[in-house]
Amino acid sequence: MITSIQGILAESGLVRAIVEVGGFGYEVNVPVTTAERLPPIGSKVKLHTLVIYREDAQTLYGFATAEDRDFFRLMIENVTGIGPKGALSIMSRLSLPLLQGAIRSGDVATLSKVPGIGKKTAERLVVELQSRVGTSSPAAASAGAPQASAPGSPHADAVAALVALGYKVGDADEAVRRASIALGASASVEAMIKRALG
Repeated sequence: MITSIQGILAESGLVRAIVEVGGFGYEVNVPVTTAERLPPIGSKVKLHTLVIYREDAQTLYGFATAEDRDFFRLMIENVTGIGPKGALSIMSRLSLPLLQGAIRSGDVATLSKVPGIGKKTAERLVVELQSRVGTSSPAAASAGAPQASAPGSPHADAVAALVALGYKVGDADEAVRRASIALGASASVEAMIKRALG
């Protein structure tokens, strides 16, 4: 099994990248959340990968982190009705911390806003994965507050602040992701909010 690919980024788009390794160009399907983090064309890149074999095709999926890849695998292997295309769509719309937080807290509303994912599929995601990602605290669950990641994390706090300002959860998550990429992993909550609002 191919668990990672490292080479030169030859092309990139919203949902795919071409990585050249030893004279071969490998097409890798990536979620938007990974595409946002790809380096400039011509730079070295490493993606954590999963290969899906079908009778008529072999498809390579790539992710910025091993955790993203493993959660993608968890969805397609454990949630009825979620295949690679659906899982890629979910991971393109929601960052892993927000996705796990929504599943933990049973936030079907956030999950069902992903294009192609209806209420029933969102409910299946919660039912079939909640025990695998752990449960949120009862107080947080009863408050109904969106949890982007572990309570008190900078990402979660920044997303919560934008939601309080009227942003939709998915849009807030995307804005914070972009701010975090631009500012670096050690950025403060205040810096991420300011960048997201700018």
